[in-house]
Amino acid sequence: MDPVRLTLEQLRELRDDIAPQAARRSRASVRRRVDRWRDRLFFIAQCALAAGVAWALARYVVGHPQPFFAPVAAMICLGFSFGQRLRRVAEVMVGVAVGVGVGDLFVAVFGTGFAQIIFVVALAMSVAVLLGAGTLMTTQAGVQAAIVTTLLPNPGAGFSRWLDAALGGVVALAAATIAPAAAIRRPRQQASEVLTELSEILIETADGLRDKDEKAVTDALRRARASESMLDDLRSAADEGVAVVRLSPFRRRHRGRVQQIADLVVPLDRAIRNIRVLVRRCAVSVWRDEQMPAEYPVLLERLADGTRLIAESLFEPAADQAAHRVLGELGRRTAEMPLPAGLSAVVVLGQIRSTVIDLLELTGTSYDEARKLVPLRLDGLDEK
Repeated sequence: MDPVRLTLEQLRELRDDIAPQAARRSRASVRRRVDRWRDRLFFIAQCALAAGVAWALARYVVGHPQPFFAPVAAMICLGFSFGQRLRRVAEVMVGVAVGVGVGDLFVAVFGTGFAQIIFVVALAMSVAVLLGAGTLMTTQAGVQAAIVTTLLPNPGAGFSRWLDAALGGVVALAAATIAPAAAIRRPRQQASEVLTELSEILIETADGLRDKDEKAVTDALRRARASESMLDDLRSAADEGVAVVRLSPFRRRHRGRVQQIADLVVPLDRAIRNIRVLVRRCAVSVWRDEQMPAEYPVLLERLADGTRLIAESLFEPAADQAAHRVLGELGRRTAEMPLPAGLSAVVVLGQIRSTVIDLLELTGTSYDEARKLVPLRLDGLDEK
């Protein structure tokens, strides 16, 4: 057979294989972008409406002919997370005041030009820094000084621009009180995702330990290390949710439920750290072909069951009691097991016991009560 002809046929087959894959990736990319747009639709509408209202108030109520900074300030302030908005509004207004004041004074004395704009921007930002400003206030001071010096060199308009910024900030705060329900739901959903991921990591570790599968335990270790970023997302979502229920009069009735999820962050952080050490030690034992007690994969699976039940309890409170029962039984079972031989086996058993205590705290059990459910061993293995 002609090798050139064979190559062309192979290329056609390759093209036929690649085309459907490319189409699938393209559709998936479009779906992700549409989903992202839907997630941000409330925020987009909120910014657009706030910008329009701020401009209209400054133009028709206050009487400023060119209230350009009112809608800009409104959008800048809404662009930050809910808990930051009050402080950011103040920073924007102070930054505008510094920039406009320095710019107006400088233009009145020295006029405008190449050297003037360099000096006035540096001076305005320096003044803001000396006043203890953050990055946003410092940037706003420089931006306003540049605008005053170049686009609108009119010393008489300084106060009106500052008033526009204040008006835009007030409108942003008013718009922010109408908080989306997603800020209330997201912490609970994120906590459930973290717990579900931990449960899957434990199952994968148990399978890898039972089968001495290096790939499985290595993958489980990679996922355990990556779980820290999921906790960061949960922490941010919880902070956002707490800020919403504190500041929005329309969402305060959800305060107890949101705070309940926020309180999970600390014990969940400890659980993630212990599970990461647990998985790493299981991986080391497989890599080194160390002997581990045959019961350990079963213990990990029961630990995974308890973790999954806690995730379900966030939406189905009845699962909380089942999680408490499973983890309590696991804690007592670890106390009855003989002390294993080998460093890895001892570490794994100790980490299982520590993780049980962390997870019991997630069910609402106090630390002291959780320790009692994981009894002291009589053969020297310390509790957490």
